[in-house]
Amino acid sequence: MNRNPIPIPHRTIPEPKGQDLDFVNVVNSHLIHSDWAKLNPLSTGLTAFRVKHILLKIQKDYVLSLEFFNWVAARNPNAHTLETHSMILHILTKYRKFKSAESISKKILVSGSIDLPSKLFEAILYSYRLCDSSPRVFDSLFKTFAHLKKFRNATNMFCQMKEYGFFPTVESCNAYLSSLLDLHRADVALAFYREMRRCRISPNVYTLNMVMAAYCKSGKLESAVEVLEEMESMGCSPSVVSYNTLIAGHCDKGLISSALKFKNSMAKNGLHPTVVTFNTLIDGFCKAGKLQEANRVFSEMKAANVAPNTVTYNSLIKGYSQAGSSEMGTRLFEEMSKNRVSADILTYNALILGLCKEGKTKKAAYLVKELDAKHFVPNASTFSALVVGQCVRKNADRAFQLCQSMIRSGHHPDEQTLKTLLSSFCDNRDFDGAVQVLEEMLERSIALDSVIMR
Repeated sequence: MNRNPIPIPHRTIPEPKGQDLDFVNVVNSHLIHSDWAKLNPLSTGLTAFRVKHILLKIQKDYVLSLEFFNWVAARNPNAHTLETHSMILHILTKYRKFKSAESISKKILVSGSIDLPSKLFEAILYSYRLCDSSPRVFDSLFKTFAHLKKFRNATNMFCQMKEYGFFPTVESCNAYLSSLLDLHRADVALAFYREMRRCRISPNVYTLNMVMAAYCKSGKLESAVEVLEEMESMGCSPSVVSYNTLIAGHCDKGLISSALKFKNSMAKNGLHPTVVTFNTLIDGFCKAGKLQEANRVFSEMKAANVAPNTVTYNSLIKGYSQAGSSEMGTRLFEEMSKNRVSADILTYNALILGLCKEGKTKKAAYLVKELDAKHFVPNASTFSALVVGQCVRKNADRAFQLCQSMIRSGHHPDEQTLKTLLSSFCDNRDFDGAVQVLEEMLERSIALDSVIMR
């Protein structure tokens, strides 16, 4: 942490004289009286110098300042410079109009050159004292970089702010962490969190939830649990999201028993499992092939008056389909319809896969027709399930035709689908067909394992 910040530079602008002074005073008078009809003919006389002085005169009225700024942008955009933009940002953030400030910053940054962010920072810095500004102007720009996912600019901004003794608010830091996690940069998110703590920026529960998520994504579950245990000492109470994050992290690693313990410990903090909690556990058990345990959680969910949703049913239907129990999947689908829970393409894909794994291709074809009626578009998973169905029925030629239809539709069979098809051709001793599949696999750089080669 920099204990000797660099003094903020103070740059003045010359006072207006002669025609400039007259113009500024006339425009100021019309603005005060909201006489826009008289202002319009004056727009051609606007210059950046004049706009800056007019903004300085009216800066105590942020509404009027913004109206004038927008009027200039519409009538004579060439009169705006980075300096006039920085001045309106000072005015808006001083009066805590952060959304308006961020909207203006976004427009500048999205349309500007690569070196614009550093120039905008300088313009804001040099006009800071002139506008008697507040540190929130820098915080607002940092948050804008975070929302735009301009991480290099956000990092540079953070370093520059520190040099001058400014630090972003925890809310802006959270926006940055959230954007990093969205782009799967858990490593950078954790490094930034450590820098936050060094700078004595106190985290809140939202910060800590994201830190736990970052540790979980990095496979560091013990560190994620430590954050939960340290929450109280940091003045934060764990939320449902805190527990859901840890439950998801443990389920992703196949540690379902540990995930269940976290669910059971929620009550001691006065928290109740949500649909997300139950869905995560059900999905975890289904992926582990523990359908009995998944059903137990499903029953507990209903007993707790937490309504199952599409995600709940999709996990269960897929779990039963993978286990070769299409009948149970169909029953769940019927229950879903009865409870007026909407099905989606994932629901149908799971049902189709279950039927195809059992060779029930006619029933699967009926569901494919139903997709069209429901306005769902078949995707790669739909085609792959149908290919599997034909392979189960030893119709390798038909399966290969489906693969070709799949490719024509803009989808590509995955590695497992191609390996299933290759095995089917080999089982039928149709080596010409097998060669065609091999060529597709080699073209896609898919490795041929020892089982296939035998």
